[in-house]
Amino acid sequence: MTTLTKDRRQLPANARVAASKLKGLIEAPRFVEGDTRIVARPVVDLLNAPLGRRERQLVLGEPVMRYETRDGWCFVQSLRDGYVGYVQAQDLEDRRAPTHRVIAKSTHIYSEPNFKSRERMALSLGSGLSARGQENGFLVVADGFVPLIHLRDAGARDHDLLTVAERYLGTPYLWGGNSIWGIDCSGLVQAACLSCGIDCPGDSDQQEAELGRALPKGTQPRKGDLLFWKGHVALVAGKNRILHANAGSMTTTYEDMDAAIARISAAGDGPVTSHKRLPRLKKPAV
Repeated sequence: MTTLTKDRRQLPANARVAASKLKGLIEAPRFVEGDTRIVARPVVDLLNAPLGRRERQLVLGEPVMRYETRDGWCFVQSLRDGYVGYVQAQDLEDRRAPTHRVIAKSTHIYSEPNFKSRERMALSLGSGLSARGQENGFLVVADGFVPLIHLRDAGARDHDLLTVAERYLGTPYLWGGNSIWGIDCSGLVQAACLSCGIDCPGDSDQQEAELGRALPKGTQPRKGDLLFWKGHVALVAGKNRILHANAGSMTTTYEDMDAAIARISAAGDGPVTSHKRLPRLKKPAV
């Protein structure tokens, strides 16, 4: 049974259409089933309206549910986290679901199965690709050839949040960003969680509400914990050390925990609002 969310960021309805699963829960001019489409560009902005403000981003291979196409824009819901918004119709295709994901910080699609050949497209960590075969150490995909050494099976999972988050070190800070060309605090946490098989929403307030269990004030932080401020989140990287994408340095970096708490508080975001801990992840059997 579908539960009606009060969060418009995850409500698949606009002034013209609504997802059929919402029938009986809301009023709408038209209810539609929607159809699945795949992001066909290296990175696209998910906007709050056509030509509007960026809310989040989607990378190549990510699936979305499309509910409407109008004037070159699609109203969609990301199947990654339920976030709704608008993307340009030309950025979506009816592709096969990804069989592989990029695990290197970035890689290229080449014109031939040869690293000396001309590159056709740069890809971000986390991008999805559908295999058409393998040749000379490359995965054959619709747009060319990708080094297998930069890929793994789409269903494989990491088991350490920090290991994933560290791959984004040095990535520029970008509000609403979800790629190696730009990422924000919640995008970094989400990338780490999803890579480890942990369901995770897109924004920090949603993450604070849904992730892990809250710990009493004064609990000693440990590696992998999450610290939340109003509008910000960071991963605990070790003793008195955090890893986060932040506007203070405009990058993804390590920072002294005490110094970060003082700086963020002084900047007007206030004190830490919660300290949360995720379940320990099991290492895969060898």
